[in-house]
Amino acid sequence: MEDRVLSKQQTKTTVHEDSTSTVSHEVDKVIIGSIAAFAGVVGLWSLACLASAMFQAGGPLQLVGGWFKAVSGM
Repeated sequence: MEDRVLSKQQTKTTVHEDSTSTVSHEVDKVIIGSIAAFAGVVGLWSLACLASAMFQAGGPLQLVGGWFKAVSGM
């Protein structure tokens, strides 16, 4: 009688799907774009606030002087 050994060979197959990686790259671009747009809006808002403060104070020097008076408590 012949001795036979049966063995299972496990093979790993990987499937590389380009559609999934393309979708994730597009999502990343959208997320980065929305963060950049939000940062731009915040930057414009801060410039508008500074311009308004300078107008109310009477100019940039008066704004800085008023800020120092407010911080020092004078």
